[in-house]
Amino acid sequence: MTDPLLEVTGGVDTHKDTHVAAALDGLGRLLGTEEFPATPAGYGGLLGWLRGFGELATVGVEGTGAWGAGLARHLTAQGVEVVEVQRPNRQHRRRYGKSDPADAIGAARAVQAGEAAGAPKAANGNVECIRLLQVARRSAMKARTKAANQMHAVVTTAPELLRADLTGLDTKSLAARASRFRPGNPTTPTAAARRTLRILGRRWLALSVDIDELDKDLDQLTATVAPTLRSLPSVGPQNASALLIAAGDNPDRLATEASYAALCGSSPIDASSGRQHRHRLNRGGDRQANAALYMIVVSRLRWHQPSQAYMQRRLADGKTRKETMRCLKRYVARQVHRAIASDLGLHEPRSAPVELAA
Repeated sequence: MTDPLLEVTGGVDTHKDTHVAAALDGLGRLLGTEEFPATPAGYGGLLGWLRGFGELATVGVEGTGAWGAGLARHLTAQGVEVVEVQRPNRQHRRRYGKSDPADAIGAARAVQAGEAAGAPKAANGNVECIRLLQVARRSAMKARTKAANQMHAVVTTAPELLRADLTGLDTKSLAARASRFRPGNPTTPTAAARRTLRILGRRWLALSVDIDELDKDLDQLTATVAPTLRSLPSVGPQNASALLIAAGDNPDRLATEASYAALCGSSPIDASSGRQHRHRLNRGGDRQANAALYMIVVSRLRWHQPSQAYMQRRLADGKTRKETMRCLKRYVARQVHRAIASDLGLHEPRSAPVELAA
């Protein structure tokens, strides 16, 4: 058997330009800390440094979806088990201070204590493509909304003749009309308002073109990657994208469908006290995926007869509408996990299928 003192656990605190690594032995004693550049050569040096202490068991890495993504991919390619580590507790930082070596040591101790046990997302397949397109779409949506609000605000405060001419137009019509303005030199308030509206209108229209193109790409990608997921009631391209992104390109890292429900923030949280026994909503997890589950449930309650019947039955049992929505979100998360497992060719979930009781 391997001597436990020779089993090394690594921890890495990641940054944009450098990564700080720490090594612990099998008893949790510190072997050393070292800083390495965040480059391919630095990744190799970090791995060699850790292996220089003994047999490398596991490496806990902070920020595997951001600055630690490159390091996580390098370690995984070299056959090293990588565990995703959350940032240290803020209360602990306020009490004991913060340093990069301390964060790296904390990452390694979290792995040894079992507090961190999740594998990072692979980010090397179609789901990563969907995530990147969603990044562009989300920023375009925010910018278009801001441009629309600014257009309406300018119309509200514009000189009377211009305001009367544009009041009552919807956002699309206002943008189309403002984009054709020829204001000339902005030497008067009316000319300045017309020029401002032309700029904002053209911006709104350009962003709309970008959003339409991204919507088409996402529709095609999600339908190709996850046809079973897309076939579920009320699961469109946007909801499917959020749910796939939460799972990642390697959803087999989630042991059960309950793990996926917890990841999406739809798992029940025990809120019992004394004679009261109840569960509440989970306010953690991936909030984009949680919002997708919520929108699916809201949509189904408008037309899906089994969901409507379930809501009525639970309300009659004394449950609140919020509690019933939580139960429905948990059920949808189970459906979604099974669909993703089927689409990506993974093992069957370890729980038996459950149907809504009317």
